[in-house]
Amino acid sequence: MKNKRFIIGGIVIFLAIGYLGFMGFQASATYYYTVSEFTAPESLTYDENTRISGDVLSGSVEKPEALTMQFIVTEGGQSLPVFYQGAVPDSFEEGNGVVLEGYLDGDGVFQAHTLLVKCPSKYVPEGDETQ
Repeated sequence: MKNKRFIIGGIVIFLAIGYLGFMGFQASATYYYTVSEFTAPESLTYDENTRISGDVLSGSVEKPEALTMQFIVTEGGQSLPVFYQGAVPDSFEEGNGVVLEGYLDGDGVFQAHTLLVKCPSKYVPEGDETQ
């Protein structure tokens, strides 16, 4: 009788851990759109959590208040205005690639709640211009 309880308890724990692992993986494996894919008329979705990727347009960054920022992200000839509220990564720079997670509001502004900076494909030491 005791063995059956341990076996059933073990199966329940195993299934619970498996379910939590699956749900965590599914939430983190979200596909992200490029700006041109996202702004296509058939792809526009309002108020739905989405990830997009593009480059920050040089000269477009505005910081009206502490911990808020507005900028334009571009890719493939398309652009999208972005509003972000939160801490900005140290490696954030105009012209660099970013991945944003958030939603498109009714005014056509992407309300980002997560800002990730893409790493450059090649690191070059400062002052080394030969590469």
